[in-house]
Amino acid sequence: MKRIFPVIIVLITLSLLGIIVLQVSWFRDMTLLRKVQLRKGAEEATTEAAIELGKHASSAPFFKIPRKQNLSLLPNDYAIGYGRPLLSQHFSVFEIKEKIQKAFNSKGLEDVNFEFGVTSNSSAYTLELQTDNFFKEANDTVHNRSIIVPILPADNENILQPREPFEHLIVIIPNFKIQVLESMMWVVMFAVVFTLIIVTAFGVTIQALLRQKKLSEIKTDFINNMTHEFKTPLATISLAVDALRNEKVLAQPEKMSYFSGIIKEENKRMNKHVETILQAALLDRQELKLDMNKVHAHTLIESALNNYQLQIQDKNGKVEIKFDAKNDVIIADENHFTNLLSNLFDNAIKYSRESLVLKITTCNTGKNLQIKIQDNGIGMNKETVKRVFEKFYRAHTGNLHNVKGFGLGMSYVKTVIDVHKGRIKVDSTVGKGSCFTVEVPLADKTS
Repeated sequence: MKRIFPVIIVLITLSLLGIIVLQVSWFRDMTLLRKVQLRKGAEEATTEAAIELGKHASSAPFFKIPRKQNLSLLPNDYAIGYGRPLLSQHFSVFEIKEKIQKAFNSKGLEDVNFEFGVTSNSSAYTLELQTDNFFKEANDTVHNRSIIVPILPADNENILQPREPFEHLIVIIPNFKIQVLESMMWVVMFAVVFTLIIVTAFGVTIQALLRQKKLSEIKTDFINNMTHEFKTPLATISLAVDALRNEKVLAQPEKMSYFSGIIKEENKRMNKHVETILQAALLDRQELKLDMNKVHAHTLIESALNNYQLQIQDKNGKVEIKFDAKNDVIIADENHFTNLLSNLFDNAIKYSRESLVLKITTCNTGKNLQIKIQDNGIGMNKETVKRVFEKFYRAHTGNLHNVKGFGLGMSYVKTVIDVHKGRIKVDSTVGKGSCFTVEVPLADKTS
């Protein structure tokens, strides 16, 4: 797994980068193609509109005159003629815009914005009519695209000598690049969404692999701990049984009683381990059965603490109890809540040095009962505090088996607190000790 995992990460990363590069290349090519399509469609639509307008256009003999140098709407070689009836005499701005819009719609350019003007070749290229923003957009040749189409008179083919166009239609597409991107918006949006889905899928896959790797390590650690925890009592029982078979021991009832007691204690210890593992399985399946009743938390604290008097004495420790809570009645499962407290006491004792000082205080905070269990033990670093309630997690203290257990106790504590609708918080400093703060709702006085 250690060798395969980096290979999988590299392959997934390369695949993801390849997809992103292809998407960027596809987007660039699609943008260029869309620009060509939009310009071609706009030119064809403008030509169609000019033909439609040409049915009412005039034609006239022409001659060329010099262009004014400050006007750049038309090419230099466009000619002008004598005055004839103008399109402005036949159509309003709205009517011409309607014809152009109809032509744009026929080319699938319904959402393309445009400005237009109609020029007359008389009066030095003056505009007959134009939309409101025509002059503003005509001056911006960087961002806008202009299309100039002559309006050929309908009678142009019926005369012996073709006449030059008398008027021209100029269509300007403002913010051409932006309109190209807007026309691709949905396609680009779907492409981005699907790319994000692929990236997310890769991320979830990597996260699952990391979690699986972590679970594999935890499983190995758990099996090692479990093997050790069961091996020790089994070895002790085996030695005690061998001793009971000795003739000298058989002749001394007090020694038989001593070794029988060892077997019984080690048997209890194994049963406790089995119960811990079975309890963890029940928590996994969410089959924890609770018998909720009104109980006095102070009584449960004293009851759980009594079971650890010998361990506290072995540590040359002392316990400071300060019950400041005037109301300690909670709705709880007596058995599980006592086990919760026992796990916290056991944790404080196991991870303490000599001269243990265990401080237990209670107080009322609003509608909750707060229980603080503080020790002067070895403390925990930030990583351990963050993961202390994870199942099977055990803080490393230099030797894997210097502190016995399966890493299930604190996970059990968190689960019991949650089902009691309470909260638990940990504050710890390496070398100074830890403080576990438990808050559970008080019992309703009316219930």
